[in-house]
Amino acid sequence: EEPAATIVEMLKDITSYEGEDAVFKCRLSRETTQDVQWFLGDVPLQSNEMNEIRVQGTCHTLILRKVTLEDCGPISFKVGQHTSTA
Repeated sequence: EEPAATIVEMLKDITSYEGEDAVFKCRLSRETTQDVQWFLGDVPLQSNEMNEIRVQGTCHTLILRKVTLEDCGPISFKVGQHTSTA
């Protein structure tokens, strides 16, 4: 069984203007097959035309495309028992 990954680089708070893309990055202690999940408030996010979720090695990135006022709120990244919020 693989050891649990931990979050070594937390999310940072960002401010963006309506119509811009908002980019959130999180780095894990290791590459993992564990379930990772992004949230806006309590809503789990999926990759679609509005959100792009990327994984490159230990770096996990969420891009919210052309944000609106409705996108305002806490963004969370969860892996196992660990959570980072911005």
